[in-house]
Amino acid sequence: MNKHKFIQKRRPQWKKFELFLKESSGKSLSKLPADKISTFSQLLREISHDLATIRSRGWGHELMSYLNDLVARGHNLFYSAPPTNFGRFYQYLAADFPRLFRANIGYFLIACLLFFLPMGVSWCVVQNNPDLASRVIPEEYMTQFDHMYGEEGGLNSDTESTTEGDTNSEEAEDPATGTFGDQRAAMAGFYINNNVGIALKCFALGVLLGIGTVYTLLFNGIFLGAVSGYIISQGNGDRFLSFVISHGSFELTAIAVAGGAGLMLGNAIIHPGQRTRFQSLQLRGLEAVQIAGGAAAMLVIAAMIEAFWSPADFPNEVKYAVGSGLWLIVFLYLTFAGLQTDSRFRLRRSSTTPPQEGDQHR
Repeated sequence: MNKHKFIQKRRPQWKKFELFLKESSGKSLSKLPADKISTFSQLLREISHDLATIRSRGWGHELMSYLNDLVARGHNLFYSAPPTNFGRFYQYLAADFPRLFRANIGYFLIACLLFFLPMGVSWCVVQNNPDLASRVIPEEYMTQFDHMYGEEGGLNSDTESTTEGDTNSEEAEDPATGTFGDQRAAMAGFYINNNVGIALKCFALGVLLGIGTVYTLLFNGIFLGAVSGYIISQGNGDRFLSFVISHGSFELTAIAVAGGAGLMLGNAIIHPGQRTRFQSLQLRGLEAVQIAGGAAAMLVIAAMIEAFWSPADFPNEVKYAVGSGLWLIVFLYLTFAGLQTDSRFRLRRSSTTPPQEGDQHR
């Protein structure tokens, strides 16, 4: 096909795309109907291919500049960052994060296997053989658990400093004394720092080909399972379970979510496909960071529950009911939140995939 016939055939699509850009000026692409996003995606890919064709055949600087401008404007619209505000943050938590989580759920399921299976095994083993606990748990931690969850322990007092979610960190200093509210706030800050640290470790170590993430998930699963089994074996199961059931819903799930994001990083490096490893890490890493950010938000919620609700002096039956409800909320949130816009999300992701040979201009 010569230059004249090429331009004659493709010009209507260029004008259509240019009109689309004018009409969408100042608007967010995510707010457009799904059919328009699909049309935009297809046109952007086609015009990008047209630009590559014109460059390779040397068909004129003016035409090349025109198409380059269209492609640049299209990419600006597609990748433009919306203003950072509470509404955007709410949109991210309410739809974008759970939607992205579902799109990569395979990594989460593998992380669950690496985290919850060792937890369950070590829990059963230590609960039936408490003497084995000392092989996993330091003696000072075991003494602390006996004091905290024992009949005369300080579980509901203002001085607790260790919980099921933070026992794999170094022994924490007691929060500064003060009013009940001050102490609760201090504990919330400690839990946020500790729990988010665990999740970030699961995520960041994924760059070590995923090996660091696998180790972190296995270690924390074995440790937390051993702790749970030991406390229950000492006859303190009711106090322990009523304490952890509420915040554990967000906390344990978030650790597995962060672990899945870390596995995404590792897989991007090991299996880059047709991209370079760096390009693969850039592309998949962006999604992994967004998932890890959602996990961090879940851990902040868990820390608030752990500081203000879990140690509160309510009947255990009430805590079990609330905790069960929170587990259900986490499941429903990750399963259904943002579900109505999943098709739009798939269209946006597909537009970043270069068209294969023979797909254009059919």
